[in-house]
Amino acid sequence: MIKKVIVSSFLALLGWTAQSQNIAEALDFSTEKLSGTARFTGMSGAFGALGGDISSLKVNPAGSSVFLNNYASFSINNRSYNNDVSFLGERSSNRNNNIDLNQAGAVLVFKNANEKAAVSKFSLGFTYDKTNNFKNSYHPSGVNSTSIADYFVGLANGVPLDLFTPRQGESLEDLYVYLGETNFSAEGYNNNDLQTAYLGYETFIFDAVNPGDIENTAYESNVSGNSFQQQYNYISTGLNGKLSVNGSFAINDKFLFGLNLNSHFINYNRTTSFYEEIGSQSEVNEIYFRNELETLGRGFSFQIGGIAMLTDMIRVGASWTSPTWNTISEESTQYLDTYSEGFDEPYVVADPRVINIYPDYQLRTPGKLTGSLGLVFGVSGLLSFDYSYKDYSGIEYDSDFNRAAFNAQNNRIDQLLKPASTYRLGGEYRVKAWSFRGGYRYQESPYENEDLMSELTGYSFGLGYSFGTLKLDFAYDFSTQEYNAAVLNSGLSEPVFIENNLSNYVLTLSFDL
Repeated sequence: MIKKVIVSSFLALLGWTAQSQNIAEALDFSTEKLSGTARFTGMSGAFGALGGDISSLKVNPAGSSVFLNNYASFSINNRSYNNDVSFLGERSSNRNNNIDLNQAGAVLVFKNANEKAAVSKFSLGFTYDKTNNFKNSYHPSGVNSTSIADYFVGLANGVPLDLFTPRQGESLEDLYVYLGETNFSAEGYNNNDLQTAYLGYETFIFDAVNPGDIENTAYESNVSGNSFQQQYNYISTGLNGKLSVNGSFAINDKFLFGLNLNSHFINYNRTTSFYEEIGSQSEVNEIYFRNELETLGRGFSFQIGGIAMLTDMIRVGASWTSPTWNTISEESTQYLDTYSEGFDEPYVVADPRVINIYPDYQLRTPGKLTGSLGLVFGVSGLLSFDYSYKDYSGIEYDSDFNRAAFNAQNNRIDQLLKPASTYRLGGEYRVKAWSFRGGYRYQESPYENEDLMSELTGYSFGLGYSFGTLKLDFAYDFSTQEYNAAVLNSGLSEPVFIENNLSNYVLTLSFDL
């Protein structure tokens, strides 16, 4: 059983960039995937000037005043993805899917009985949205000329052997905790790097050049060769969700204004493991290294928006989503073992059974501007277009502890990320009780170097049937995007190239209250 040891000093944050958040995950926390009702999904989310759908409220909060009656909807979706992976010249593929509740909400409409009043309607909405699903996995493998042992040696070089040497009666767990909690800022050591290097020393991945000298700072690898079979496993789970309270009003049923107050929550878990098989000529023949991270977050944002019904056919809309201010809590664990066939006890395990708990920090994700145009052709159908702008370089970390490390990461974000635009086009055509829908979306890469992540393209279609006060809708959405993923926490520079193809099937039940 894992023994829980709290590493609560600010020193634990010195290992933040190595063990916890990175830019790719900050982007995940800043991104809302296409999700919502089947009608919304079937039109690729182009609803900023239309309203009249529960999910339209998250694009433009004024949309709740388009409803004529009290209304509610619930949606389930089946999210299926396929990752085509290239690593070290070898290709692999894996797929997965899951079913869950991705949307629920209701709108209450209060009409003004005074027909001469300027404010003709007031609406109140309550919604839940699963804005991002973090479930993902890929398992690349290949033959590399560089061993993970070089990573551990690199972390150890420059560190006195004395720090890797247990005192009498001191266990591996005790020394691991000491290296995580002690202030080494004057020496310039990173706490997490010290912990990782110590695990490598305990499993004989490397030895001191002068093992009899506790002041020794040079180390040499016990791994030899130039061909290493490597397997990397990445598994993430969790979600980013949002609970919203919406209020809007209509002036003469022509000009609509709305406000959302949003409460966000993040639940994210990441496990990375790295296995290396080495030839028999080496002193160490196998290495297995695993890192686990758990992230919990809570945040707040708000939205304001308006819709103008210029004519019976033409509608325009605009909305602004504020930045989201998140408070993040994180925990991490590590495990390392090696196999050396020439040893009397070939398996050596370094499992400190310690959970490193980091002080809370703040993550601000960027706001978004959206402009929309809608064309309504009576009861026959409609067309809609949305344009959104979000500056991803505005992602910002902050903390009362070790602010310098967070500022360095913010500078890196500012250099690597840029503003990105999103274009969404959707349409609906009605024939009696049936509705037929389609949509297209294009999202620019948030990276300055688009080799790190390509643009996202997607298309959708949907079908709906009205039973009167009860409606049943179905939608299918497909998107594709390519990106390079670093081999996290392994120290190897070779990227993993991934082509992600995502299919989303949505079924919605909606009804008048």
